[in-house]
Amino acid sequence: MLNLVLPKGSLEKATLTLFSEADLAVKRSSEVDYSATIDDPRIVQVRILRPQEIPIYIEEGLFDIGITGRDWIEETSSDVESLGKLHYSKVSSNPIKVVLAVSGDSVYEDISQLPDGIRVSTEYPNLTQRFLTSKNIKADIRLSYGATEAKIPDIADAVVEITETGRALKAAGLKVLETILISHTELIANKNSVKDPEKAHAMAQVKTLLDGVLEARNKVLVKLNVLEKDLDAVIGVLPSMKSPTVSKLFKESGYAVETVVEKKEINILIPALKDRGASDILELPLSKIVH
Repeated sequence: MLNLVLPKGSLEKATLTLFSEADLAVKRSSEVDYSATIDDPRIVQVRILRPQEIPIYIEEGLFDIGITGRDWIEETSSDVESLGKLHYSKVSSNPIKVVLAVSGDSVYEDISQLPDGIRVSTEYPNLTQRFLTSKNIKADIRLSYGATEAKIPDIADAVVEITETGRALKAAGLKVLETILISHTELIANKNSVKDPEKAHAMAQVKTLLDGVLEARNKVLVKLNVLEKDLDAVIGVLPSMKSPTVSKLFKESGYAVETVVEKKEINILIPALKDRGASDILELPLSKIVH
């Protein structure tokens, strides 16, 4: 039913992990194989290609659905349907930023100070051209095939580059003058494919699985028992997505309580629950949360 294309390169590992956790494991003969399969009746073909190309191929109808970054959708000006953001990137759940940066010791402190004719190296020539034109800056934009930050100052005066943590730019001695775009990973679809009810339904189901995994990341299920006299005290410190589930224990004067909490809070929460009378506290991992 669906022809799916997934990104190769920096997003590859994180994407394959996400699909595996969504019970949509991608199978291929080797790590360099561009063709793959998913044992799911909704997906008939899987290809793994560079994210730069994916929006173009989706627009052309070579694939029904795929994953790429908003940066490449904007760079290629592709006319595709966004099915929504997927909150993951190479190393975190944060979006990447497309930024304009110059040498750390540059006299330029603001985008408005950049002179006409400034040399700008980037993997995003179209996005960069549109941005600088909107700022009335006439630049010499040069396509970069990688290691863009290393081209200052000999080859370029400025770069337009992506950053997730900012560490690589700082290590290269660069300073950011402007954020051009905040780019999330997105699930995108061919506009004609979306008009097919059967395909659209399959796409929505796939996205439900992916969203469920992302929602569950960094969260755990906490279950505990508590006597009736201590219930209010325990509930008072117990965070929850909506409200905790509270059930009367069979033939006992206590209650069973469960809720979902952030993993980062658990080291403070469990001792606090015990201090307030909770017992038999369990912390359980979660695979998916579907609202």
